[in-house]
Amino acid sequence: MLSIIVAASENNVIGIHNHLPWHLPVDMRYFRTTTIGKPIVMGRKSFDELGRVLPGRPNIVITRQKDFHSEGLIVVSSLEEGIEKAKTFGTEEIFITGGGEIFKLALDIVDKVYITRVHATVHGDTYFPEFKPEEKPEEWKLIKDERHEKDEKHAYALTFQVWERITGK
Repeated sequence: MLSIIVAASENNVIGIHNHLPWHLPVDMRYFRTTTIGKPIVMGRKSFDELGRVLPGRPNIVITRQKDFHSEGLIVVSSLEEGIEKAKTFGTEEIFITGGGEIFKLALDIVDKVYITRVHATVHGDTYFPEFKPEEKPEEWKLIKDERHEKDEKHAYALTFQVWERITGK
């Protein structure tokens, strides 16, 4: 199964200046528990934002830079190559974790989208592609919808949603 996992504002912002535009600990925990033990595939800019290999899961980075490497990282030159490399780990699910360009390439081929909808309109320079699965009930089914209100640790309310594709790709 090929999945996207992303946090996006209501105006689809996912980043600004190579950083997340928010600090949401509950979303960070959700990301970790959802992806642990499963390969994650990301672009180089997303990896740069992380600043390190995420433990407990194979980290695969897509880049055009021939000399790019980092200890504990698998480097590939395309999304297709990244997916093929991820399949070699034998897990039931592979996660695409960003960024904007990688999400654009992957959205039409994934089986699931784990989207944390951050209930805010924020400024940014990196966006998740338009994704309105509720307008395509013949293609997408909502299988999780869990809201968390803002509090002293979270500046914004957010909703964890998981959408599963119900038609062939």
